[in-house]
Amino acid sequence: MSTSSTAPILPATLAPLAPPTVHDSGADTAPGVIDIRSCTTLGATLIVRLGGEIDHFSAAPLRALLASAADDGYTGLVLDTADVTFADSGFLAVLDWWPRHGRRLRLANRSRAVKRLLRAAAATTRQPPHTASLTAQATS
Repeated sequence: MSTSSTAPILPATLAPLAPPTVHDSGADTAPGVIDIRSCTTLGATLIVRLGGEIDHFSAAPLRALLASAADDGYTGLVLDTADVTFADSGFLAVLDWWPRHGRRLRLANRSRAVKRLLRAAAATTRQPPHTASLTAQATS
């Protein structure tokens, strides 16, 4: 038994595809936008005024700027963060990188977002006050 079919495997015209269903997780997945508002020098110190959002993705231009400044011999950095509206661990990584090799860092005009990030970072590195007493009780 044999049947022949002349119908093509794919139809000549494809029906318009329905847009994919988007399930909003509530999180903003778009990268932030950092704004380097000004960059000046005072001797061997670089003074940078920042604005916008500093996250893992948007910190790249700041990292590049600071790497270039370090290569050019700048040893001091003042970051004015008054206009920063969001900051995450990407900004902390930049802050951690700069002081290496004897360079100095100062944060001026810390925005609420930067203060919140620094408080959270400090809280994760501190040992809870009751831990020392618990440890002493366990060894005695």
